[in-house]
Amino acid sequence: MAIDNFIPEIWANELQMALEKALVFAQPGIINRDYEGQITQAGDTVRINQIGDITVKAYTKNGSIDAPETLTGAQQVLEITEADYFNFEVDDIDKAQQRPKVMQSAMARAAYKMRDEVDQFIAGMYTGAAADNLLGTTAAPKAPNNTDGDANNVYRLVTLCRQALIKQNVQSGGWWMIVNPELYTVMLNDPRFSKADVSGTTMGLRNGQVGNIAGFTVMESNNVEYIEDGDGSHDVYKVMFGTSQAITFASQILKVEPFRPEDSFSDAVKGLQVYGGRVVRPECLGVLSCYT
Repeated sequence: MAIDNFIPEIWANELQMALEKALVFAQPGIINRDYEGQITQAGDTVRINQIGDITVKAYTKNGSIDAPETLTGAQQVLEITEADYFNFEVDDIDKAQQRPKVMQSAMARAAYKMRDEVDQFIAGMYTGAAADNLLGTTAAPKAPNNTDGDANNVYRLVTLCRQALIKQNVQSGGWWMIVNPELYTVMLNDPRFSKADVSGTTMGLRNGQVGNIAGFTVMESNNVEYIEDGDGSHDVYKVMFGTSQAITFASQILKVEPFRPEDSFSDAVKGLQVYGGRVVRPECLGVLSCYT
């Protein structure tokens, strides 16, 4: 692919599509993009207006009603705080031998790496969950003296996650949970999960989806955040659960530009993506801190 045949808009669209197909934490159904707005650079802000609760009062037949209440609201700001770029070149010799395939493979790899950065960014937003939705590190999937993990205990913990959302009046349906591979392995030892593992639906599956349990669509990711406990004996994973109402996210591929480096015989491409996210409804997000 000669540089004069490179159409930035087309490649930017392909890069965006590749990102969306590969995302786990930042895919539709996990987060929302309701307030994406017009993003032009890092540092942009999107202002989110939210309406407060409306009072419901008892009505008496033939009676009068109170004057209309004034709506209250609050404003949150979604800041575009992150900016990632790629910059690679294809030597003219490689280009002559393999033509567009080298460039296409490199762009696919760039999309994969950008996706990984975005997913890690969303995974780190577990700190915004409501305090009542935090299930502590004492709730570990390992039973006493059981080094392999206890599947029954995992199921109990999942039901506690369900209970947390119900107590927050989070509407059922569309609930998700993203687990690390180690926890998923323990889940597979419980028939209540493995038998529900078959989707039983003709709808498209979400990226990383591995099953359903206790009302949650379960997905698997290597980007689940973890921290070391005090004595360093094991890692505590921050398994996120919730609904798409919890986190709003916005991103934009700002630039995809071809150029000829002065110090080599090659075609090069650089790209820039900006993005940001915010927990806008903490009650719709929870964290299960556990180790496996």
